[in-house]
Amino acid sequence: MSQRIGNALIGQSGGPTAVINQSLVGVIEACVAAPQIGSVYGSLQGVQGILDENLIDLGLESPADLERVAQTPCAALRSVRKKPTAQECERVVQVFRAHNVRFFFYIGGNDSAETAHLLHQVALAHDYDLRLFHIPKTIDNDLMVTDHCPGFPSAAKFVAQAFLGDNEDNRSLGGIKVNVIMGRHAGWLTAAARLARTTTADGPHLIYVPERPFSLEAFPNQVQRALDTHGRCVIAVSEGIHDLEGNLIASSGDIDAHGNMRLSGTGVLGDFLSERIQATIGKGARVRADTFGYLQRSYFGVVSEQDALEAREVGRHAVRVAVGGEVLHGSIIIERRGTPSRYEAGYGVTALENVAQKTKVLPPEFLLGDHDVSEAFVDYLAPLVGPLPRPGRLSDLPVPRKLG
Repeated sequence: MSQRIGNALIGQSGGPTAVINQSLVGVIEACVAAPQIGSVYGSLQGVQGILDENLIDLGLESPADLERVAQTPCAALRSVRKKPTAQECERVVQVFRAHNVRFFFYIGGNDSAETAHLLHQVALAHDYDLRLFHIPKTIDNDLMVTDHCPGFPSAAKFVAQAFLGDNEDNRSLGGIKVNVIMGRHAGWLTAAARLARTTTADGPHLIYVPERPFSLEAFPNQVQRALDTHGRCVIAVSEGIHDLEGNLIASSGDIDAHGNMRLSGTGVLGDFLSERIQATIGKGARVRADTFGYLQRSYFGVVSEQDALEAREVGRHAVRVAVGGEVLHGSIIIERRGTPSRYEAGYGVTALENVAQKTKVLPPEFLLGDHDVSEAFVDYLAPLVGPLPRPGRLSDLPVPRKLG
């Protein structure tokens, strides 16, 4: 039997997802089964919980309870948006020593990868033997190296299904509909709305992502062309769209702990674009706007089966790598394998510095002009999201007129 090395600690950080607890449970299961690991602890509210020594014993949870947790969206350990200072990193390592934590798993996005990288550097400076792994999570799908991020496919499924329904609503009553979707620097989630376009007449008719500069001057003309072609217009727009100089089209003005402008949870952009449409196309235009906000990352019942499977597996793989001892720190990645017609996932690890505070944007081959995405993107995303509903349509066969 392998010699016991020490205890494990797990934290969750950043915005929740529909499958973040699958990763948590994957880590717990693998840690409990690993002879190299003693107790398995959880930190309530990520790195803040470590600083406060607010830890719980996850090894006491029953398998049945853990499975219910895995099926529940959002962070079971609660989450935090905090970048620890140098002094706080020193405190974290002290807590690790006090509880003989030799395995640390931090589930989160690129800000969380940065926190993991900072803690790794401090542990090295103190010659503290720590196996530290970042486990990817983000609906934005903007982490480098990994093919995609757990949480993104389920959020993409939510967006696609929301647009399927919204397109039918717009088809019923006509007019112009603007939907604002999460995506600060990368438009992956907004691009997912493209899956809702089941025919060339269906929305979204216009898709705007941060990878392309947004022109306020061209926007009304593009809306008008969609109206002329389809008699209506459904628009998908990322919250982070900006002009040629990089200035946000609209924002709340609030800044978080990592220096990010708060864009989600406000209707600022949707209201601004609606007013712009009415000011240019006409006051009589029927214009509505919604901001999907936090629902798209935490909605019960809209989960990609593939996403849930992969989220659990990245947690298990992190533990396998950690106890294997060949790699002592890093970020877990998903690798796309198989063939174009048969998707398969593989798992690996990359250095923390390859992920921390970096952003992966939509590549040019996934974009089509300045307000659409390509079939190549659809081919990339479809196997991750899985089957979607297909709207039923009447044949619209006319009854002959009786009166002239």
